Amino acid sequence: MAAVLSFARRNFINNSGGPFAAGVFERETGKLVVIGVNRVMEYGCSSAHAEIMALSLAQKMLGTYDLGAKGLPAHELVVNWRPCAMCFGAVLWSGVRGLTIAGAGPELEEITGFDEGPIVPLWREELERRGIELKEDVLRDEAVAVYEEFAASQNVVYNARQGNE
Repeated sequence: MAAVLSFARRNFINNSGGPFAAGVFERETGKLVVIGVNRVMEYGCSSAHAEIMALSLAQKMLGTYDLGAKGLPAHELVVNWRPCAMCFGAVLWSGVRGLTIAGAGPELEEITGFDEGPIVPLWREELERRGIELKEDVLRDEAVAVYEEFAASQNVVYNARQGNE
């Protein structure tokens, strides 16, 4: 999580995206496969969230759409907050066997103003039902500090249809 938080912070400081990063790791060894950062602004692509970037890069590198495929080590996605509505679906379909998050509360939206979309009310149960182990509140205070630093930076919050009611 410390590496993910470092990349999230550098991403907005370098004006290359929002304060979000995600890493794909081998669960048993902790070996890093890849870290992806939010590239929405840089790519002009609303789906270029950190989780999507990390999962896509890992799948490309490993040559499979299923990170839980037979013969592969179990993989875990580490994210600096609970995935948004879109990224939650990507987690379910990626094949990862674990999801580690810094937090899941309203702080992200309250501090930054990002719209995370409608979250499935029983999202924890849905992960469990699909065999994806959840670890929460890993370096939570550090993640909140990154969001507070982002908010103070006055960087763009890129919610869809801004100004177009």
